[in-house]
Amino acid sequence: MYKNISLSSKAQGLILVPIHSETAGKSPRWPKSARAHDGCQNAVSAGTFMAEAGATFTVGTTHMLVGLGPVEGFSTDRMRTVGAKVGRALDKISSSAIAIDNSASWGSDADAKRAMGGAFAEGISLGTWRFDALDGTATKREARKAPLTLWADDAAVRDGFAHGLIIADGVNTARRIGATPPNIANPAWIAAESKKIARDGKMKVRVIDYAQARKLGMGGLTSVGQGSAIKPCIVVIEWTPRKISARNKSDHLVLVGKTVTYDTGGYSLKVNNGMKGMKYDKCGGAAVMGAMQTIAALKVPMRVTGILAVAENMVSNDSYRPDDIIKLHNGITVEVTNTDAEGRLVLADALSWACDTMKPSAIVDIATLTGGVGVALGHFCAGYFCNQPNLAKQVEDSATSTGELVWRLPLWPAHQEFMRSQHADILNSNPLRAAHPIQGAAFLSYFVKPEIPWAHLDIAAMATAESANEVTGGGPTGWGVRLLVDMVEQRS
Repeated sequence: MYKNISLSSKAQGLILVPIHSETAGKSPRWPKSARAHDGCQNAVSAGTFMAEAGATFTVGTTHMLVGLGPVEGFSTDRMRTVGAKVGRALDKISSSAIAIDNSASWGSDADAKRAMGGAFAEGISLGTWRFDALDGTATKREARKAPLTLWADDAAVRDGFAHGLIIADGVNTARRIGATPPNIANPAWIAAESKKIARDGKMKVRVIDYAQARKLGMGGLTSVGQGSAIKPCIVVIEWTPRKISARNKSDHLVLVGKTVTYDTGGYSLKVNNGMKGMKYDKCGGAAVMGAMQTIAALKVPMRVTGILAVAENMVSNDSYRPDDIIKLHNGITVEVTNTDAEGRLVLADALSWACDTMKPSAIVDIATLTGGVGVALGHFCAGYFCNQPNLAKQVEDSATSTGELVWRLPLWPAHQEFMRSQHADILNSNPLRAAHPIQGAAFLSYFVKPEIPWAHLDIAAMATAESANEVTGGGPTGWGVRLLVDMVEQRS
């Protein structure tokens, strides 16, 4: 793991020569630096190096061949994986500087090269990061290495590097927040971290504390968090750039993140070790924090607000119970049938408050909301719901662009009616488990004004990787940061 990764102002260090697998066994058109080194040509022409995606072959002390895989299907997704594998290879040999030669092979125009450069840099940063904040005196893992610098022989690729490193920093922030354990990462800690991110990004931040939330009628947030000694809050992070383009003057995107710092299930207690890993129930909010950090760093020319609904769902004599009936911010009454369906309660108050006070042109919420979405879609994509075609297209376009894939699930009036209660307006969870992921979205729909475009992303199956994946390894993935940032960039 590197202390940091940055763009170099000049060519220096190990020269990386990227080549496609069609080159294997042939004599390719080599860049100037590789033509001067017989070892590069011999490795390829002899078939020693087959150039599979992410494969590396070090030639002496000066060059490294990097495989891009076949030309067909060459994409930013693959390049992100290539970057992660190359980053880990560089980490092993403690390289402190690299220069890309032959980056012309990354695309035929500046936009393509910029995109590939961004994905490559993202991959290096994501693939070499790990959570090391709590390494102790008995650790066997290496301390952070000296910084790594990147350079490329093409200006568009260098631009991509700079952009990709900013994106990756935001993703890694989300991963760090997700990984931080609950004895540290409680609601007060989330508020403090948000203030740091806001200060560094020259953003405004405010915290609605427990007493204020009660006065505002946020019965969902306060009920979920009232059993904890560390009370819940709403954190608001506001990015307002100095210059807003004319087309964006009326555009205000609001991002809302479920930030349950630990979820015991409340009195509907998680059993059979089902509580393990519930520190990751804050990953929706972590994605919003990472996205806001990135939006400010990129100086995106439009107004964006991030709202975190922060609570710790604990069991005590003050905890809310099944059978309680509570009133939420917009006056809707909710019969609690399951205290483990808490995320929708904290989100509901945040969504309603945002609709009333933020004047949003669109709202996107992101949450580890239901286990059912993982049953339905597996770990292949997030489920999402949307009430407006244009916003749905933006979500899907950004999902395709970033590789953070989504699948749209239905949300019909019948689903909303399914959430009706005999004793209150609605239930927080229908005892019938039918349409489990849709129940969460149907509940939330009661708290968003119909005229406001709204999308709900359920990332319960995507926020963490139980087994190591090729880019981020195991643990928190930072899923959603890239998608949210891309949406903002495309809108601006």
